[in-house]
Amino acid sequence: MASLPSRPSLAFLASHNGTSMRAIVAACRDGSLRASPAVLISNNGDSAVMAWAKENKIPTVHISAKTAGSDAAADAAIAATLAQYGADLVILAGYMRKLGPETLGSFARRILNVHPALLPKFGGQGMYGQHVHEAVLQAGDAETGVTIHLVDGEYDKGAVVAQARVPVQADDTAATLAARVQAKEQDLYPETLKRIIAREIDLDRL
Repeated sequence: MASLPSRPSLAFLASHNGTSMRAIVAACRDGSLRASPAVLISNNGDSAVMAWAKENKIPTVHISAKTAGSDAAADAAIAATLAQYGADLVILAGYMRKLGPETLGSFARRILNVHPALLPKFGGQGMYGQHVHEAVLQAGDAETGVTIHLVDGEYDKGAVVAQARVPVQADDTAATLAARVQAKEQDLYPETLKRIIAREIDLDRL
């Protein structure tokens, strides 16, 4: 990966609320994160994150297999849109589709995702949102957490970039655990991006 510019452009992919995206954009705009939000791509044209991005003057693009005509065409459209907006880093923030080979190839080691558990535990296909927290509780684990990882062609298999731990409380439900994990995500994602931009984390060496 070529070295990042001093103020990299961030492209976001999100499907629903984009909570992590909102936290990252807030950090960009208060000056604590030296980066610029460039574009939001969503496969869900009616998502809350699309409406929020428009309100906040961030360009939005709706791309799905349905709008593009096929998975391959959607992949090509996503890669082209990321290039068009000069994305230096691609941030997945609750994006519910697997990325295709053109996007993965064009932005290798520049695509990050957040997962609501301590990978490699509780990852893989179907492990997202409440499913993860329910599995943690069912396993009786004393702690869970948040993982930022590189994205490759397999669900939740890319190299771990950063993690933060969240204790599981005796009276936790999936909903209460999810709320604490999500709060930790909103701290860890911007902080990890700061470390990448400051070259404290070298994505090429992971």
